[in-house]
Amino acid sequence: MSEKIRIAVLASGGGTNLQALIDAEHSGKIKNGEIVLVICNRKSAYAAERAKSAGIRAEIVTRKACGGQEGFEKRMIELLEEERADLIVLAGFLNILSNDFVRRYDHRIVNIHPSLIPAFCGEGFYGLVPHEAALERGVKVTGATVHFVNEVADGGEIIAQKAVEVLPGDTPEVLQRRVMEQAEWILLPAAVSQLCDEMSAER
Repeated sequence: MSEKIRIAVLASGGGTNLQALIDAEHSGKIKNGEIVLVICNRKSAYAAERAKSAGIRAEIVTRKACGGQEGFEKRMIELLEEERADLIVLAGFLNILSNDFVRRYDHRIVNIHPSLIPAFCGEGFYGLVPHEAALERGVKVTGATVHFVNEVADGGEIIAQKAVEVLPGDTPEVLQRRVMEQAEWILLPAAVSQLCDEMSAER
């Protein structure tokens, strides 16, 4: 039996997608992967508490404490190397990574985005913004996308997508919650599980 794929999760906020991954690992939905590290770039990120509660190493790494983006990424790389991370999952990570960082982990970084890419994505489209844009445009269907991370914001190869209906009377907050519940929390663990299976088979 080969060693499980070692997963690092990068998060900035509440960590609901992280929790979905932790739950999927515990329930056996992610068979060939193990979350070994959570890095948060905000001291207030509740994701760190979720990690600690699950017995996962959690580290707070901020750009300010590291003297800028270069030092910030250098520290993250040190942690990722320490934990021998095979796969990096961005789960609500509100920091654009440099081209050098992305190239270093080519096809090993995945992100969950709250829209059906190529709609409502790119720089600045995070938090409520994609949902506000979807409602403004009047689309009937939105959703979530899991994709590889490359040098272009939300521009990497699509791994999986799940559609969610937009309902009359939706506010950005209500739509955000529905996309999380019906798409993100299902899609991300399924995509990570699939990637871990593929990576495991290649060993």
